[in-house]
Amino acid sequence: MSAPHTKRICQIIKLKPECADEYKEVHRNVWPGVLNALRRYHIVDYSINHYPPLNLLIANFKYTGSDFEKDMKAIGDDEETQRWWRLTDSMQESFNDGASGSGKEIPWWTDVEEVFRFEGGPSA
Repeated sequence: MSAPHTKRICQIIKLKPECADEYKEVHRNVWPGVLNALRRYHIVDYSINHYPPLNLLIANFKYTGSDFEKDMKAIGDDEETQRWWRLTDSMQESFNDGASGSGKEIPWWTDVEEVFRFEGGPSA
């Protein structure tokens, strides 16, 4: 079961079809500094899935800190993360009108509403 302070996030974005192979390749070896920033600012259980028929990327992660906005800003201020985003953003297309890249005023990835959750537990 998730800790009471855990926030779950699901986001989507379009992947340019001509970039699918490259996107998957760079994610096989995510830069250590990017992973360290995620750890440092309380991001856990992070995955990105690809649904090719719709050129869709689906990201899921959990936030375990106490100040989500502050920690997201800190990730965005991390220089290696900014370089990573410049690389990966070029392979994506945002659903959000006016979005120009990760870490900007208009979100690059689109948050998706959770409509169901089952966390398991003892059998009845």
